[in-house]
Amino acid sequence: MIFEQIDAGGDRNFSYLIGDEESHTCAVVDPGYDTSKLEARVQALGLKVMYVLNTHTHRDHTVGNDVFHKGDVKLAAYRDARVNPDIKLNHGDVIHLGKQRIDILFTPGHYLDAICILVNGKLMTGDTLFVGCIGGSFSQGASTENQFHSLFEIIMKLDDSVEVYPGHDYGPQPFSTIGHERATNPFLNRTNFQDFVWLKEHWDEYKAEHNLP
Repeated sequence: MIFEQIDAGGDRNFSYLIGDEESHTCAVVDPGYDTSKLEARVQALGLKVMYVLNTHTHRDHTVGNDVFHKGDVKLAAYRDARVNPDIKLNHGDVIHLGKQRIDILFTPGHYLDAICILVNGKLMTGDTLFVGCIGGSFSQGASTENQFHSLFEIIMKLDDSVEVYPGHDYGPQPFSTIGHERATNPFLNRTNFQDFVWLKEHWDEYKAEHNLP
């Protein structure tokens, strides 16, 4: 399997490239404001784009869709996503890319159409889970209660060895593991919903007190 985390410009956005070496096909995840590096890697590896996947439909994760979504390329996103996807995804759906299996987890909270994408032990979390923190949930279309459920009842049910690849480079390193986040992410230590909400509301103070970036 080919798997690459790629700088996508914007607010330290990441895009991802998933490729199948045998079929020379690939999927691109969350094309952002700067697609040049993603385009260059697809070309350098000699891959044919089959799918564009969006972890959610905030503009910084979808603005580059049209660069790749043309011809017979399929756009895949949650079934109610405002990008009008060709493939309307549900929780538990599977996309096959050559011999690669791409599993879809519905994880609303940061936004109502948020999904996480799991392939070969690598979880692309969009803005649901970052390294060392989590995405916001106070804007229109967001839900703190749904985010709490998505984190603890879906993502934290995964094995500790699963690698976490976020939608933004906001943490001390660009990727992590479920086990490391379970042990060190302050939000994932708040298993009581009211404590979780308190931390979201006082995150700036908490960071200052604990010398976090």
